[in-house]
Amino acid sequence: MLASILYLVSGTVYAKVQTITIQHGGLQRSFILFIPHTIDTNLKSSVVFNFHGGGGRAEAYRAYTKMDATAERYKFVVVYPDGTGRYKNRLLTWNAGSCCAYANKNKIDDVGFVRKIIKQLPKYVKIDKTRIYATGFSNGGMMSYRLALELSDKIAAIASVAGNMHVEEFNPRRAFPIMHIHSVDDPRALYHGGLGPKFPFTNYRVEHRDVQEVMDLWSENNGCQKGPYLYKNLEFKTDKGTQRAEKWAYTSCIGRARVVHWKLSEVGHVWPGGKQDVMTDLLGPSTRLINANEIIWKFFSQYRLPNKRKKSH
Repeated sequence: MLASILYLVSGTVYAKVQTITIQHGGLQRSFILFIPHTIDTNLKSSVVFNFHGGGGRAEAYRAYTKMDATAERYKFVVVYPDGTGRYKNRLLTWNAGSCCAYANKNKIDDVGFVRKIIKQLPKYVKIDKTRIYATGFSNGGMMSYRLALELSDKIAAIASVAGNMHVEEFNPRRAFPIMHIHSVDDPRALYHGGLGPKFPFTNYRVEHRDVQEVMDLWSENNGCQKGPYLYKNLEFKTDKGTQRAEKWAYTSCIGRARVVHWKLSEVGHVWPGGKQDVMTDLLGPSTRLINANEIIWKFFSQYRLPNKRKKSH
C-alpha cells in the first residue's frame, strides 16, 4: 500500500514524500520515503535511514529533526521507518537488542524489517546499495547500533544521537564507522550509564551503558591506532549558561573506519539543530551549537560498503 504526496519546494519544484506499508513478521509495517527534488532520478542515490526515538513516530520525528532540508542540499534519500507498539500509532519503539519496551518485549524483528525496506526501495527510486546509512535519536540511535552489528553487509556507517548501544553480545563482523552525539547532561539517556528515569507514560526504565566505554570498544574493534584526539571545541552562551560541543575522534583505523564522538554539555536529550524548545521540562535544553544533520551527513559521505578483500589502515 502506498500514499504519495508531492509538495512545493522553492516555489516551483516538487519533492516526493511517500508513506509505504509492507508486511513483515506477521505485522503491517510502514515507513516514510522522502525523495528530494534535487536528485537526478536517472542516477543512483545514497540512502539515510533515520529512526525515531522511543515513544515517537515517523511523521512527527521527520518534522522534529528537519533532515529533509539537508537531504535536498546534499541530494540523498531519507527513510523514516515507524516502530511498533501496543497502540499501533503511538508510543512506538525499536528492538535494539536489550531495549526497548514493546518492541523488545515482543522480540520484534526490526533488523529484518530494515533489510526488507532496502530490498523494496528500488521500486520507488534508484539507490546506491554501497551507500546506505543509519542514524536515529535515543531508542532510534540504539537501533542504529544494532544494525552496525547485524546488518553491516547493507549499512555502510551509523550515527547515534542521544542513544547508546544496547546489545547482549558485541561481535562486529568488520571495522565499522561510528559517530555518536551525546550530552553529558542528558537527563534521559544517561551519559555515564546507570538506570534512567521512567519511559514517558510508563513505568519502564532503561539501564544505560557509559558512552565513553562504548566508544573505546568500537575503537578497539576498528583497530584505531591513534586517539581519542580533541579536534574541535565549540561554545555558545545562552541565558542559562554556556553550551559546549567537543569533537573527539579515534583515527588510523582499519579501512579508515573512524570512531567520532561529539560530547556536548549544558544540552538535553535532543537532536542538535532540530526543532527548538520541545518539552524542555522533560528533555532539557535544545541547542543550535551544532547541526546534527550536517555533521552526520558529512561523516556518512566519506564511506561506502568496503571491498571485502581489502583491509588496510
